[in-house]
Amino acid sequence: MPKTVTKGDLVNEVATKVSLTKVQAGEAIDAVIEGIENALSAGDKVQLTGFGTFEVRQRKERVGRNPTDPGKTIVIPAQKAPVFKAGKRLKDAVQ
Repeated sequence: MPKTVTKGDLVNEVATKVSLTKVQAGEAIDAVIEGIENALSAGDKVQLTGFGTFEVRQRKERVGRNPTDPGKTIVIPAQKAPVFKAGKRLKDAVQ
């Protein structure tokens, strides 16, 4: 079973690779995440070449099943949703 990598694990790796303290590495990761959140909430797309693209897509209203009573249908309202599309380098690294 694959290991779950946490934010703390990423902080440790960044701190080690670029010779930062864990506090500085944590602040850097937080800044990157906040930058992506701010761009997406403004309707912008974030493209990290080789890694992937974050964007917001509009989902249409659709009909689904009620999880507590599968015989009944419910209307799932239209909504915006963040999506991630992996870049070539990331796809190649995972194979």
